Amino acid sequence: MELLGVNGLSKRFSHKKILDNVNLSIDEGDIYGVIGRSGSGKSTLLNVIVGFLDFEGGRVEYTTSTGKKRDLKDHGFNIRKKVGFTPQGLSFYPKLSVMENLMHFGQMYGLKKSVLKENAMNLLKFTDLYAYRNYLAEELSGGMQKRLDIACSLIHKPKLLVLDEPVMNLDPHLKREILYLIKEVNKQGITVVMASHDLESIEAICNKVAILHKGQLQENGSLDSLRGPYLHKDSVITVKTGKNHEQMLGFVQNLPVSKIIDRRNHILLETSNFNKTAEMLLSYIDQNDLSLNTLDVSQPKLKTIFEAVTQEE
Repeated sequence: MELLGVNGLSKRFSHKKILDNVNLSIDEGDIYGVIGRSGSGKSTLLNVIVGFLDFEGGRVEYTTSTGKKRDLKDHGFNIRKKVGFTPQGLSFYPKLSVMENLMHFGQMYGLKKSVLKENAMNLLKFTDLYAYRNYLAEELSGGMQKRLDIACSLIHKPKLLVLDEPVMNLDPHLKREILYLIKEVNKQGITVVMASHDLESIEAICNKVAILHKGQLQENGSLDSLRGPYLHKDSVITVKTGKNHEQMLGFVQNLPVSKIIDRRNHILLETSNFNKTAEMLLSYIDQNDLSLNTLDVSQPKLKTIFEAVTQEE
């Protein structure tokens, strides 16, 4: 079921159009990635769908627990109570303790004290911050601060969590920790929308991706659907050669490939002409009655798709 629908969304700052007729459909249970170059409108889009920025054209609709669609601009509908938001910059108060921050944000959402305490204790355990509950937020490591930021966004048990650059400036270890936490949040029934420049992170955990370029939506959908048109562009063919390694290594020198990597028991072939390369390879194998262990073609990386979609003319 669709949780959030963005239809014909347009947004201007002064005379500059930042978002131009953007359409998205985010379903319950999605981890939805939003990518684009700097200035493409990613952060603006997130700030609009959480109700922090107004917009001039289009509609943003949220489906309530009863199945009713409510427009973001409907009188009396407060989207902020339905959504948790973690912006690029840390949003907690550095001079408050971890627990004090959670209590503060819970009070902002109008939670009853008993509910707030229960939610806070559950989140401290869920984010592995329980042992640090009395530490000042500024005393935490970078990874723990990001965990606290996410915990504050979850204190009111939203159905949708929106994250702007959640792994920015984190080392590889901390990045893996935060990505794992996001997946665990999603397993709790919370839909996630995240914008990031880190394409590897988006590819690792998102089931759907939207590509923005100069304020316009260029591509969106599942990763498999985005890969479709690029399956045979810049392909990497892996040939596990077995006892025929030397013979195959000699033959592949004549193929239309840009790079050959010899791994002793298999060969990697990088090619932008997949059809011709595969045709010549299979023909040679058949004509010489060779036996191969495996022939595999890798899927194109999100980076390849992103660069093709957003390249400047």
